Amino acid sequence: MVGEEEQAILYQCVRCGTIVKSSELELGIRCPYCRYRVLKKIRPPVVKRVLAR
Repeated sequence: MVGEEEQAILYQCVRCGTIVKSSELELGIRCPYCRYRVLKKIRPPVVKRVLAR
């Protein structure tokens, strides 16, 4: 079984830089610390390989 913490999406506030889990967001998308509404999703580092012709 996959745990609840593994499924949580991580966001980073653009203003204060705080990393917030999706489970911590209460009223929509808003930073719980500075109340700023612009958050960016933290994506895992994935290396994509493209064949050159």
